[in-house]
Amino acid sequence: MSIRLIPLTDPDYRPTSRRIAWLAAEADGTPVGSAFLRLDSRNSYSHLGELELTVHPAERRRGIGSRLLDAVVAGARDHDVQTLLADVTVKSIGDQFLQRYGFEIGLTLVYTRRELSDPVPDVPEVPGYRLISWDGVVPDDLVQSFTDARTGMDDAPTGSISVGPDVWDVERTRHAAQVVAQRGEHLSVVAALDETGRIVGFTELVVPGDGKGDGQHYGTAVLPAHRGRGLALWMKAAQIHQTRHRFPDLDGLLTDTVDTNTPMRRTNAHLGYRPGYQVNRRKLDL
Repeated sequence: MSIRLIPLTDPDYRPTSRRIAWLAAEADGTPVGSAFLRLDSRNSYSHLGELELTVHPAERRRGIGSRLLDAVVAGARDHDVQTLLADVTVKSIGDQFLQRYGFEIGLTLVYTRRELSDPVPDVPEVPGYRLISWDGVVPDDLVQSFTDARTGMDDAPTGSISVGPDVWDVERTRHAAQVVAQRGEHLSVVAALDETGRIVGFTELVVPGDGKGDGQHYGTAVLPAHRGRGLALWMKAAQIHQTRHRFPDLDGLLTDTVDTNTPMRRTNAHLGYRPGYQVNRRKLDL
């Protein structure tokens, strides 16, 4: 049976991005695969497009993935995308497929996990700083300081993928937390304040709404002038203690780190995070 590609309207619209979608279907309408292209409206990311492509295992080796990829590449060019990105598990079928079509490795992410019930190592406080925490949207008196602290992620490793600074403002800071709440999940933040009361570091964790399964770390950052003192280790240890108390039915914590980010990988290993699997973020320059 012949395969046809059907462009779709994707409802997954976000303030800074939107998706274009294609469905691959048999002549009778039976779906056999799909592809999504996420377009980013942020100035520093507008040249990048994110690809998701899936073909039903029973329908592989029929050229469906190739046709979907061709459609995505054409759509990306139509929207002035310069580099196409896709995350695939290392050495997986998807990894091999993208390599065959010229996608290079832009960076590699190492996914790690710790059992929440495992003992937490003793971590000393850092003199001259104090920790605070909140759930959900940041309090109004801290929102600007928290937004400013996000610049601590501007120099995070990006491999060979060219990106500029990810610009945040107060509105975006609040909206990011509201999105988590709308999904029915719990966002917890631990932050470090210097002697002036300014936030100089933070770490975020999102826990499923029922408090079960695994929590997922989001951003962790320390402003450059305050690094090398152990703030990330202190904040993350405090977050583990708080999470154990608040969510006793939670199984574990997950995080992902670029393989070249040695300081953060060392911090996570010290806290008991163990490697699970790796993901290649492959790129195709158009």
